[in-house]
Amino acid sequence: MDAVATETTVLVDYLLHLGDNALVLAQRNCQWCGVGPVLEEDLALANQSLDLIGQARLLYQEVARLEGGDATEDTYAYWRDAHQFRNYVLLELPASLPRVGYAQGDMDWGVTLARNFLYSALMVPLWDALQASRHEPLAAIAAKSLKEARYHLRHASEWVVRLGDGTDESHARMQAAFDHLMPYTQEFWAPSDFERAAVQAGVGVDVAGLRDVWRATVAATLEDATLRLPSDEGYVPQGKTGLHSEHLSYLLAEMQSVARAHPGAQW
Repeated sequence: MDAVATETTVLVDYLLHLGDNALVLAQRNCQWCGVGPVLEEDLALANQSLDLIGQARLLYQEVARLEGGDATEDTYAYWRDAHQFRNYVLLELPASLPRVGYAQGDMDWGVTLARNFLYSALMVPLWDALQASRHEPLAAIAAKSLKEARYHLRHASEWVVRLGDGTDESHARMQAAFDHLMPYTQEFWAPSDFERAAVQAGVGVDVAGLRDVWRATVAATLEDATLRLPSDEGYVPQGKTGLHSEHLSYLLAEMQSVARAHPGAQW
């Protein structure tokens, strides 16, 4: 494989990782559409989902351009199976706290807010750094996405503080949400082969170098929310390498069902 083909492969893998993150979280967040706690927040989360879908579309479109052929953005969203997705496992988990074994409870607003906060606290510095990517289309996508990520972080952090420093019930539920989700953030700092290659090629960012900034943001917000910063120790998930929880297959089955039932349809 020549050097150009190798760099293209690395870039495609990296762009798919970023796009899959955005798409999978958008799908999870849009599950609140029509059932949000109040109308304003129902709309806010729906709009954030649209932001994320927009990011995924731009990234998938660039992948399609790089790969050529008949691929479109829909190819990557609807015609890949779970093991081909490279998103963080954190983003595919149901918006609920686990009960006994693998049983899941009802959708939990606190889990959604905690996840959005942990993810956007990473994406703000990551998109900021990616503005300097040697791949100009990615740098342009990063500049646009940064503005959206800043809003997502502000929205989630304000709710984390409001509920964490609220009633005994809301405090306990927010603490439970962070206790549940924090171990999954270890995947942020465990670089994959394609991430290492993207950094070496000057198109990606060493996410491990953002850990201190991310942790400072998380710690400061949880302190304002009177919440304890949980340990992140535990199993390191490997969604970036295609090893996912059982939840991603169910999420994709729902998301992809119409496209797969009507292949070739024009929308």
